[in-house]
Amino acid sequence: MPNLLKRLIEAFAAKRCQSGYAYGQSQPAYEAPAIPLADVLRLYERDPACKASVDLLAASAVGMGFYTTVNENYVKAEEAKRLVDQFNEEVNLDTLLWEMARILIACGNDFWLKITPERLTGLCRLPVDAVEKIEYSHLQGGGLKIPYGVEGYRLRLSYGGGTLNPEAVIHWRINCLGWSGFGTGVLQVLLHTLTFYADRRPAYAWMKAKIERIMPKIFEKYAGPDVLALLERADEATIQKFEKAIKSRPEEGVWLFYNGRGDIKPLTIDPRARFEYYVDYIVNQFYLGCETPLPRLFSTPGFTEASARAALELQDMLIKPVQRYIKRQVERSIFGPLLIQAGLNPYEARVRLNWGTPKTPHVSIADMLKAAELGLIRPEEFRKNAVKWGWELWDKPSETALEAKK
Repeated sequence: MPNLLKRLIEAFAAKRCQSGYAYGQSQPAYEAPAIPLADVLRLYERDPACKASVDLLAASAVGMGFYTTVNENYVKAEEAKRLVDQFNEEVNLDTLLWEMARILIACGNDFWLKITPERLTGLCRLPVDAVEKIEYSHLQGGGLKIPYGVEGYRLRLSYGGGTLNPEAVIHWRINCLGWSGFGTGVLQVLLHTLTFYADRRPAYAWMKAKIERIMPKIFEKYAGPDVLALLERADEATIQKFEKAIKSRPEEGVWLFYNGRGDIKPLTIDPRARFEYYVDYIVNQFYLGCETPLPRLFSTPGFTEASARAALELQDMLIKPVQRYIKRQVERSIFGPLLIQAGLNPYEARVRLNWGTPKTPHVSIADMLKAAELGLIRPEEFRKNAVKWGWELWDKPSETALEAKK
């Protein structure tokens, strides 16, 4: 009987695994970024092309600022908009978004800490390398094992260690590859090596840095060339003297003379060594990795106005998805909790973030004159608007004008 009961339990357990239902696994898994985010940030800080590209993309995404709108038909629309606008002003959300956008585009990630998770009262940006690992739970069932949800953010020991509750963190991330919880910025590709079978290609950032390191040495060597004097029948003491002089020569080069017969030849670079093609290729690949053609406008001659417009159109295609993501994240992670904790309905209030400045209706002078004739606006209102259009008016209408009107 016990054996029969054991077989029944095993049969039902096996059937449950194949039924298609998934269940959570209690044992967590951890993921660290493929490339340390501090290394990516270091490339942004120290390479002019990377910094210029990231700053241009960030400025295109959030540089124009934002304003909020609300559903005017909502009963408490005025209260909802005032609450959100006041919070934005207190935490300086405009500046936070600008600082976040640069790190987000460069590194693919940024982390904000809710100072009081149970009641949103303030926001604090964490250093991008503060989070060492992301802790996940998995879904299992039917032989599947897939990441399900974030259980926590493990901090580095230099930031106190421990694990942050996901409810206390706003994780900004773009371009997530596969099941990874970390995003991928535009600069990671420049730090990756490529291994194909047994061949390994270095990172483009390493190749560009090496070229830049070698170039000053080339100028030092050939801008002031050495001149070699071929000495005939020189004794050993003279040869040693020349060897010592060559080893201690200055950077600008040196001329060496010897009182005897011989041939004098300056050392020059081989004209067949056309390195500029290789340098151009590496630099072009580097700019492709930065994902913005605008630096070429400043560094390459020959760009026309049409080329500049085409470059801006290509950049807009890259920026618009980032803008939509930031907009939805702000509305879901900041505006929504603010309204809920104030007892308002975020779905009915529909407080939205809009990029740019509010659009004001265009009013022509003819329309204002017609409105004044119909009595829709008072004469003093018309005069105030006319002054804004550049009209020179007296403080009060003259008596002659009033009599003529009668």
